[in-house]
Amino acid sequence: MDVNAAVAALAAIAGVCTGVIAMLAFRWSERDQARPTRTSLHTDAVLPPGVDTVLSVLRSSAVVLDESDSVVKASSAAYALGLVRGGKLAVEPMLNMARDTRRDGEIRQVELDLARRGTGRGEALAVSARVAPLGSRLVLLLVEDLTEARRIEAVRRDFVANVSHELKTPVGALSLLSEAVMDASDDPEAVTRFAGRMQIEATRLTNLVQELIDLSRVQNDDPLEDSEPVSVDELVAEAIDRSRQPASTKQITMVSGGSADLYVWGSRGQLAAALGNLVENAVNYSPARTRVGIAARRVAAPAGDVIEIAVTDQGIGIPDKDKERVFERFYRVDPARSRATGGTGLGLAIVKHVAASHGGEVTVWSTEGQGSTFTLRLPEAGAVRDRRPVSSPTPDLMTEPLPAPEVLP
Repeated sequence: MDVNAAVAALAAIAGVCTGVIAMLAFRWSERDQARPTRTSLHTDAVLPPGVDTVLSVLRSSAVVLDESDSVVKASSAAYALGLVRGGKLAVEPMLNMARDTRRDGEIRQVELDLARRGTGRGEALAVSARVAPLGSRLVLLLVEDLTEARRIEAVRRDFVANVSHELKTPVGALSLLSEAVMDASDDPEAVTRFAGRMQIEATRLTNLVQELIDLSRVQNDDPLEDSEPVSVDELVAEAIDRSRQPASTKQITMVSGGSADLYVWGSRGQLAAALGNLVENAVNYSPARTRVGIAARRVAAPAGDVIEIAVTDQGIGIPDKDKERVFERFYRVDPARSRATGGTGLGLAIVKHVAASHGGEVTVWSTEGQGSTFTLRLPEAGAVRDRRPVSSPTPDLMTEPLPAPEVLP
């Protein structure tokens, strides 16, 4: 009996102990669940109410640092710029700014040039960093990417400088020639010679001003506002007619071919100017007694058929180092030759803007000494294509090289 009582007492004690242990384990589990984790300390729990929402809609890259310089919150843009790595702010000048702001509470701003991640070319990334206190423990860093803004500003400065230079040249020539005419008033032959030169410079000045107006117009106007189906055959004929006189002077033969009865959708005036510039350049940069070819064809594309208009010449060609820059404003591969032909350096820039505004592109193939081919790609006017009968194509000059230049009588 005593043995049974002892066993019962031991069982009761064991049960009490088990209950106490279970209760303690349950309390510990609740405490662990309620205790903030490392992750929660560095997310929304420590951010003031509403800050997370505000940071998510900012265009700037945002980084929030705590008192130990650990990243509490960082936007995806901050990671893309390489500002945050391994949970730490990776840009030392910005980190120093954050520490200074945490110490004295003052707002700081600085512009920095950072190395681009993964390029290996040492290209600089221009940013503006602004640091401000966020509550009593946190610091907010906002970083704005200024790279594109700086590039546009550099283009604007170059454009203004180039325009000033290009305008000054013919204006200065006109001024000098007018003085020469006055001094040679008693020499009819000299007056005639100087007046002829004045006419040439006045024409160059007029062309430059007109191309500046055209470039401004294609940049600001929406071609879809007055768009219409435009016949490629008519564009080619107009471009050939525009360059007929200088081509005849140099005994250059202009030939057209490819598929007939093609249409593109857009502004007739802008498209005519773009193709006319390509043909005019081909004539100006081709030697005498050569050929310039213009051909059009339809090319299938995933987003719809595309019309390709290629202008091929047998001219001097373009060096590889210049191919990417020929579409820049006022850029000339051979400045001396451009002065001789009266070029302004804006023709290809206008072509590029017209192609882009019409949803297309312009590309160039060229080999020095063998000529160049500029290809204008534009979306086809599908509705017009569906209504017209299919016509048999003429020989395609796009896929066949131009024949060797022949001497014309």
